[in-house]
Amino acid sequence: MKDRFNIFERLDESDHGFDDFEQAIPLMSEEEERELTESVIPESLPILPLKNTVLFPGVVVPITVGRDRSLALVKEAYAGDKIIGVVTQKDEDVEEPEASDLHTVGTMARIIKLIKMPDGSKSIVIQGKSAFEVEEFTQSDPYFKAKVKSYPKEMDIQGVELDASIRNIKETATRIINLSPNIPTEATIAVNNINSPSFLLNFISSNLNVGINKKQELLEIQNFSENLKRVMEFLEQEVQVLDMSEKIRTKVKSDIDDQQREFYLRQQMKAIQEELGEDAEHQEIEKLREKLKTKDLPEHAKTEAEKELRRLEMTPNSSPNYGIIHSYLEWILDLPWNEYSEDKLDLKYAKEVLDEDHYGLEKVKKRIIEYLAVLKLKQDMKAPILCFYGPPGVGKTSLGKSIARALNREFERFSLGGIRDEAEIRGHRRTYIGALPGRIIRSMKKAGKGNPVIMLDEIDKVGADYRGDPTSALLEVLDPEQNDTFSDNYLELEYDLSKVLFIATANSLDTIPAPLRDRMEIIDISGYTLEEKTQIAKKYLIPKQVKENGLKEEQISFHDDAIERIIDQYTRESGVRNLERQVAGVSRGVAAKVAAGEIENFDVKVDDIEEFLGKQKFFSDAAERTTVPGVATGLAWTPYGGDILFIEASVSKGSGKLNITGQLGDVMKESAMLAVSYLKAHSETIGIPEEAFKYWDLHIHVPAGAVPKDGPSAGVSLMSAIASIFTQRKVKGTIALTGEITLRGLVLPVGGIKEKVLAAKRAGITQVLLPKKNEKDVAEIEQDVIGDLKVNYLERMDGVLDLMLEKETMNDPTEYFKVSDAYKNTVSGNGAGSSQVTVNK
Repeated sequence: MKDRFNIFERLDESDHGFDDFEQAIPLMSEEEERELTESVIPESLPILPLKNTVLFPGVVVPITVGRDRSLALVKEAYAGDKIIGVVTQKDEDVEEPEASDLHTVGTMARIIKLIKMPDGSKSIVIQGKSAFEVEEFTQSDPYFKAKVKSYPKEMDIQGVELDASIRNIKETATRIINLSPNIPTEATIAVNNINSPSFLLNFISSNLNVGINKKQELLEIQNFSENLKRVMEFLEQEVQVLDMSEKIRTKVKSDIDDQQREFYLRQQMKAIQEELGEDAEHQEIEKLREKLKTKDLPEHAKTEAEKELRRLEMTPNSSPNYGIIHSYLEWILDLPWNEYSEDKLDLKYAKEVLDEDHYGLEKVKKRIIEYLAVLKLKQDMKAPILCFYGPPGVGKTSLGKSIARALNREFERFSLGGIRDEAEIRGHRRTYIGALPGRIIRSMKKAGKGNPVIMLDEIDKVGADYRGDPTSALLEVLDPEQNDTFSDNYLELEYDLSKVLFIATANSLDTIPAPLRDRMEIIDISGYTLEEKTQIAKKYLIPKQVKENGLKEEQISFHDDAIERIIDQYTRESGVRNLERQVAGVSRGVAAKVAAGEIENFDVKVDDIEEFLGKQKFFSDAAERTTVPGVATGLAWTPYGGDILFIEASVSKGSGKLNITGQLGDVMKESAMLAVSYLKAHSETIGIPEEAFKYWDLHIHVPAGAVPKDGPSAGVSLMSAIASIFTQRKVKGTIALTGEITLRGLVLPVGGIKEKVLAAKRAGITQVLLPKKNEKDVAEIEQDVIGDLKVNYLERMDGVLDLMLEKETMNDPTEYFKVSDAYKNTVSGNGAGSSQVTVNK
C-alpha cells in the first residue's frame, strides 16, 4: 500500500494533500452507499483525466488541477451541478492526453470542495459515486465530454459467505496497519467501522500499494466475488512482505549499533528483495539470461555462455570470481557475432565519396573500387588486408574514414605506435585481475558490427620486448586464411574477423617483419606534386582554415601563384601538413586585420606572403653546392618522403687512407669502398694518376652529420663525388643521381623512385640519372609530375662519368696529385696505400 496503507495519496499533477481524516474517510451506512452508488448517471458527462490514481465509488480524494482543459472543466462544473466523470490515463507520462489515451471505465464524482492555489492551479476534493463506461467521446475542447452508460457491480454472494469474507478482509487490513509503522492507528478504527461491503472493498482498493493498471482492473471487475478475491490476494502479498520485514528487523536489530545503521538499512533492503526473488544479483542474472535468449550467437559461443551463466548462478556475489564471470559474459553478449552492416555496393557513389575527400591517390581509389566490384558480383568474399605505405601527411589515415563511408561501414581506428605488449593485441587471460580482451576485440565491440573498417595506424612503429612481440600476434589477425577463427586470450572462443576490412598504415616497410609484410597488400602512396598540393590547398586546406580562424569565404581568397610560393619557398615535405600550417598562418594574419577593422576582405597575392610568413625558409641550392670538384647531388628516400643528399669528397697528402664521416651506416660505407675499388681498377681509362691513390688520403663526408644515413642507393652518387675529386672535374650542378653499384660496374635498381623524382624537382634539378631497371617505376609516374625533368638511365658505370662530370678540369690531375720523390720515400717507409677505412665516431 502507499506508504503501507497511507490513504493520503499524492494524486494527479501535484503533491498537495489534506489532513482532514474524517473528510477523507466518510463512514457511510448501506443505505447511504446505495443512495450514492445508485445515483442516476446522465447520458453525457464532462470527463476529467487523472494521471496517477483511480477513483472508486464512495472514496474521497484530493486532486490538484493544473492543465488548461481540466481547469476549464472544474470551473464550469463547480458553477453548475458539481457532477463530473473521472477516468484514468493509460500512460501517466502523457502530458496532454487524447481520447485514445484514456481508459473507458471511470467513476462519476461530485466536487465537494474547491481551493484556489497561489500558483494559479486549483485543488478540489471529489467523492466517487457510480461507475460508468464511456460509449464515445463527443468533445475534446475546451475539455473532454463523453456519452456514458452505467457500469454496475453484481453482488453475487450473500449471507454467511459474505460476512466471513468481509471479516477476513478487515482482519487482514488491521494486521497490515499494525505491522506498518507509517500508518496511523486511526486507520484501524476507520476500517472496522465501515459497514458497507462495497464501500469497504472500494476504500481498500483505492489505497492498495499496487500499480495504476491493477487498480483500474479492480474498478473494471463487475463480479463482486471476483473483486473480493483479487483484493484479498493483494492484501495477503502485502502481509507476507511486512511479516518478512518485521522478521528481518528483529533478526538484524541485535547486531547493530549507531555506526552500523547504514549497513543495516542496506542489508534489510537486500533481504526483502531476496525473499521476493527480486534481489539485484538475481535481476542481473535474469537480464543476462534474457539477453542470451535474444542474442544471435554461434553454437560454440552460446554453449560457453550458458555454461558460464550456470557458474555465475552458483557463485556467491562476494566471491572474486563473480565479477570475473559476469564481465566475461557481458563481453560475449556485447560482441557482434552475426550482426553485419549492409554494404552500399554503388561504385559510382564510392568513387564520388573518395574523390570528394581526397585529391589524387588514383591507385588507392582504383583498388577500393575493384574490391567493391568483386564484392558486388560475389556477394560474399574475404576482405583484403591493405597497407597504405608512404610519407607522413599524404592522407593515409583519413583515407580509412572515406573508405568506411563509401562502403557504408562502421570505422574504428587505433594506433599501434609504441605498443610493446602482445596482450594489447590478443588480450590477457581471465586469471589476471583487471583482464581485458585485446584491442581487436575491443574495437569490434565498439563498432557493434561484424564487418567494420579497422585501421591499424603506424604498424611500422610496433616494438618488442620481454612482454612479447605484438607483430607476431598480428600474423593471425592479418591473414585472410586464418582470421575467421581468431582466438583472443580473454575470450578463448573462435571469433570471425574475415569480414573485417583491415587497413594498416606505415611510413617505412623496413621495420615491419617479413611474414607480417607478406600478409598485407602494400599500396604505395607517394608524395604530392606541386600541382596536386595546389589543388589540395584550394579544395580542402584553405576552406578548412578559413572556417577554423573565424573568417567567411568572401573575406579571404588566395591566388594560385601565392599558394605555389608557399609550397615552394615555405615548405619542404611530401605531404601537406606543414602546408596547412602555413595556410593557417596566413589566415590568422588576415583574421587579425579583419578583427581590428583595418580591412573587410583580403586577396592574398604572391607579394603578401612574406608579410604573413616572414622571409623565405627554403632555397634551391643544388647548383650552388656543386661549384667545386668532389661534390655530388644524390637522391635519398626517408620515411618522410624523398630528399636530396649532398656527398662531399676531399683529398689531402697522406698514405692512401679512406676516412668516412656523417653518421653513415655499414651499407653506405661499403658503397664508398666499392666506388674507390672500381676507380682504382679503371684509373687509366678514367684518367686518374696512380699517385692519387698511393700518396693522398680521401675523406668522404655527407652533411647533416647528426642524422644517421644508410642504404645502397647512394652508390652512384658516391662514385660521382670520388671520381670528381680525383679527375678534378666538377659534377654537373643540375644533375642528381641514385642507384646501387657493384664491383663489376653494374648499376642496380633502388626504391622510392617517385619520391626521389619529386625531391629533385623541388630542389631545382633539371636532369636525373636512374638505374635502367627502374624505368618501369618512372612509367607509373604521371607525365605532369615529371614535366620537363629529363630522365636518363644507367646500366653500367662504363662511360657514365662523362654524363655526370663537366668536360673541363679545374686542375690537371697529373700535376695536382704529383708529389716529390722524397715524400714518396717517406710514405713508402711508413707503409703506403693501406686503404683502411677510418670512421668518425
